[in-house]
Amino acid sequence: MAGENHFIILRRLLLHRLSVVGLLLVTLLLILSLLAPWLAPYNPNKISIGERILPPSMKHLFGTDQFGRDVFSRVLYGTRISLQVGLFSVILGGLIGIVIGSIGGYLGGWIDSIIVLIMDTLISFPATLLGIAFMAVMGPNIENTILALTIIGIPRYGRVVRVAALSIREKEYIEAARAAGSGQIKIMLLHVLPGAMAPLIVVTTIGIANAVLIEAALSFLGLGVSPPAPSWGNILADGRNFLTQAPWLTIFPGMAISLTVLGFNTLGDGLRDVLDPKLKNR
Repeated sequence: MAGENHFIILRRLLLHRLSVVGLLLVTLLLILSLLAPWLAPYNPNKISIGERILPPSMKHLFGTDQFGRDVFSRVLYGTRISLQVGLFSVILGGLIGIVIGSIGGYLGGWIDSIIVLIMDTLISFPATLLGIAFMAVMGPNIENTILALTIIGIPRYGRVVRVAALSIREKEYIEAARAAGSGQIKIMLLHVLPGAMAPLIVVTTIGIANAVLIEAALSFLGLGVSPPAPSWGNILADGRNFLTQAPWLTIFPGMAISLTVLGFNTLGDGLRDVLDPKLKNR
């Protein structure tokens, strides 16, 4: 039965046009990030003063920057960094949020009140502003960027799981599981988490898009991934002084960010339509 349900969900997803577009974009981005060392024609950090500010050509598909570095290679490697930050921050934030949300929603009482207070406090601040505050304290590098985005994302996943836990903790089958001797951890794993899985998948895909955007904003401000490591944000920051002289320095990393966000958001919207029982028959 589980296999049939998975097949039905996959079929619905493939029949949903936006989902297919998002899935293709995300798959393409993952392939590019994995194959970047083989696809990049140049070392992304190699400086060539004699080839400064060259326009796009067959030799340099996206042109070169003010240091003569190949922009195509830098954007390609930037895909790896952006997806690495997005995926790791979402995985870590999701795991912590699932644990916290399950504990708060299932146990209730003062524990739930404290968890809700902390999550509401974090989520009340704009994500980018909170990221700037964290990075100003911790310092700019990829590890701290992942940590900051992990902390920012925890309330989003915690609230989803908490709602699922609140809705099922008084159900008859939960009482039966308790009577049968099932412990709290077993009940959370077997009953609470599966009930929250559908909204969690949707929130996760959209969360990756948000993480990519925030990372790009932090790197643009000099608070994210430190140069010379190629991040879409710091490539944009390098190109802002050459908007009229070399617009390709901002056009191509900007397009990469837009396509990535579009891919994950459309995939998330499609998954919501497929997995939400209220929307399946629309």
